[in-house]
Amino acid sequence: MHFLSFTHIVFIQLALPAVLHGAKWTYSGPEGEHHWPKHYPYCGGSFQSPIDIKSELLRFDPTLRPIEIQNYNLSPTEQLTLGNNGHSVQISLPSKMYISSLPHRYTAAQLHFHWGSSSRPAGSEHMVNSRQYAAEMHVVHFNSDKYPNMSMAVDKSDGLAVLGVLIEVGEFNPAFEHFLRFINGIKYRDQRVQVPGFNIRALLPARLDEYFRYDGSLTTPPCYPSVLWTLFRNHVTISRKQFLALSTTLYSTHAQDSAPMPLNGNFRKLQLTDSRVVLVSFKEGRGLQGTLTVTSPLTRKQIVQQLLVGDLADLADEGLYKLLPSGSEKLHAGKKKDLKNQQTVAKSKQQMLSPSLWKKSQTNRSVGKLWLAEDALCYVSLEHRVFHQLKQSHAENQLVQALRDVTFPELNLKSYLDCKSDLALPTIRHLLRGRPTDEAFELDRSLTKALMNKKHITPAIKKSVPVTNYGGFSPATVSRKPHSQGYPHPWLLPMEWED
Repeated sequence: MHFLSFTHIVFIQLALPAVLHGAKWTYSGPEGEHHWPKHYPYCGGSFQSPIDIKSELLRFDPTLRPIEIQNYNLSPTEQLTLGNNGHSVQISLPSKMYISSLPHRYTAAQLHFHWGSSSRPAGSEHMVNSRQYAAEMHVVHFNSDKYPNMSMAVDKSDGLAVLGVLIEVGEFNPAFEHFLRFINGIKYRDQRVQVPGFNIRALLPARLDEYFRYDGSLTTPPCYPSVLWTLFRNHVTISRKQFLALSTTLYSTHAQDSAPMPLNGNFRKLQLTDSRVVLVSFKEGRGLQGTLTVTSPLTRKQIVQQLLVGDLADLADEGLYKLLPSGSEKLHAGKKKDLKNQQTVAKSKQQMLSPSLWKKSQTNRSVGKLWLAEDALCYVSLEHRVFHQLKQSHAENQLVQALRDVTFPELNLKSYLDCKSDLALPTIRHLLRGRPTDEAFELDRSLTKALMNKKHITPAIKKSVPVTNYGGFSPATVSRKPHSQGYPHPWLLPMEWED
């Protein structure tokens, strides 16, 4: 692969969204993250990052291999570009660096940081059980098996893989000095300096076999949900002096600007978990007792295959659990009586305002072919297509919700087949929409019953399952706690309890 210079990467990260939307962004103020979705609709969409990695989201996956990285130890004769892009400190990385332990080769492009401030040294984007660290490092890689460069990969659902490292203030870290000693040369936006190569591996934790894994997004605009996240379990430390160098030296404005703005607090707030779970590569430790073990992707594909082409008549009679892996029957025991007593309090309605849009999204799927498992979603083309549909119906202002409703089922299904999410009710409805039969309607009605309380929607459901503008449930806001009150019965969670 060709070398990605800092200039190229800045263009990818900043200019590409500007071309699409003609907007700039900040972390606070009139262009802060609350306003991102106005110009970058995916920022208000599904499968966003960062998230709070809580114990109840964890699933142990025994197939997760230790992270293997190649050519991370760079020679001092190799020059790297250290720059201030107005949002972060960024280091360009040579294309010879890559991750070799994922299904595809992911080639390194750049690394950057997010941090707090001197008065509030808490600026990591991800949290673990609601604990926020002082800072966080992201090493960004793109799928070089399928895409020629970062700009082509950034908007594909299988385009990026990011290694995340949590950073705490503590002992001095000599590896960070390789670039922090040059930080005065990049005080202002768009300033860059050359720094000698060093061992990038030294910036990572000692153990690369213990990590959290989930499907998520860029944490900055355009927020494409194109990232396979690997967040290492163990943090690294930097000294207070090193943290202050990062948090007090830099400005987000240009040198010639009359009102310089400090560059700190550059972290995005936590996002909804949607239907996602977090896979873990380790079993021991707090919060891991009793975690669910993921089922085989082959079994999960069989479940989806049955929904696509199988006989739905029996499933409509509370039988969906029969499709699920062994162990689900035990979870289902004792639930039939509750199901029979439940009443439907809301009719199943179409989630999309344009039926033709759903029809169009299904044209590439032949019966029984799990095309969603193999094909990458291209978010730029999807956004253009949805916007065109909405423009025809004079509903441009509904782009954020429309994109969310379109992409959630497809993202959820792809993630589900890789064991990184639960099969959500809107996704099942999405699959059944291609089967307009009485049996499909009955199954959909039984699923709706499972979501409802006997007499009324519980306060928890009212809060976590609001009705969208299109009359259906918003798929991204369903509470994902396996046993929360009012949540769909356990047979909607195809996992096995770990003994």
